Amino acid sequence: MNPAAAHLERRALAIRQHPNHEMYLFALRADEILKIAAISRIARTSDEELIGYQRQEVRKHVEDILEYLNSGDILFPNALILAFSEAVRFRKSRGPTPDDGLAQAGTLEIPLPVDGEAPPAWLVDGQQRALALARSSRPEFSVPIVGFVAAQVQVQRDQFIRVNSTRPLPRALLTELLPETDLALPRWMAARKLPSAIVDTLNSSPESPFFRLVKRPSGRAREPDSAVITDTALVEMVRARLHESGGCLFPYRNVATGETDGESVLRLLVVYWSAVRAVFPDAWGAPPTRSRLMHGAGIKAMGSLMDAIISRLRTSSPSFRADVEVELRRVADVCAWTSGVWKGMGGVPWNSVEDTPRDVRMLSNHLLREYLARANAP
Repeated sequence: MNPAAAHLERRALAIRQHPNHEMYLFALRADEILKIAAISRIARTSDEELIGYQRQEVRKHVEDILEYLNSGDILFPNALILAFSEAVRFRKSRGPTPDDGLAQAGTLEIPLPVDGEAPPAWLVDGQQRALALARSSRPEFSVPIVGFVAAQVQVQRDQFIRVNSTRPLPRALLTELLPETDLALPRWMAARKLPSAIVDTLNSSPESPFFRLVKRPSGRAREPDSAVITDTALVEMVRARLHESGGCLFPYRNVATGETDGESVLRLLVVYWSAVRAVFPDAWGAPPTRSRLMHGAGIKAMGSLMDAIISRLRTSSPSFRADVEVELRRVADVCAWTSGVWKGMGGVPWNSVEDTPRDVRMLSNHLLREYLARANAP
């Protein structure tokens, strides 16, 4: 590559697939990838707007790929996927057969950033491979690339989720990205989209008891010390209330149209969990190592208790919040969130309860059993 050149030229095939997003197949040298493509790390602006979409670097994964790249004669067929700005140009080749109806041969012109300019491309898939390639001892190694033109982060984020939908994408990263995408999602992802958006609102709203308590991938660099709750645990708690027929939030969903009364759902969550905070002030906001209430098991078990309590109350009552507190205090003395043992669970130490199906079920049954026995007592 000529450092003085204004752009990089590569032979390419233009694939006819989407009317609004051109797609190209071509190759780059290993040392060229990060010169023209940036990694869009997931983060939040000061206004809590989600930007980017990529997970953090996985050092062990990069080192494993790097070891393979430096091992001798290798085959590396896995293409990287890039999203280009509209600054790239494609020139059709001349000749009798440059187009077979599916792909057209030509030359792709990729601008080279100068003087701190933003690169013309972003990595959609292949972050760890790109980092390893850039550090390898074989800068001239030829790497297959699939590139499509889409300057909008929304389109790039949608493709990132789609490409990774069958891979072990970290659940926390997926949880945070889902509310920001408009693409047609697989059923299991779609079921998490609304709960993810609700959790995002609970974390960003000052009126919420969960304000700035939720740990998210985008907040690692500047997350407040108060962030102690795993977002996936909250999403699971909300999802169960919304999608299970016995869930207290289920009546606020119109199954036929797919619409949800979000305002009422948020109100119930804020009222109930604000009451939880009031009843268990010493356990609220502490790290899970010091409070099982902030642990995944505690969040999910108290979610199950929420179904039982809300079903017995009139949510339109002026005293609704106070009524929830009264119901919660029925089980306050059988909770061992920060010390002691769970007497109704065979004397299990307070911090031995884990976020496993067995322990969550055991803790949920304990709370429900004690609550119903006291609430139904004459």
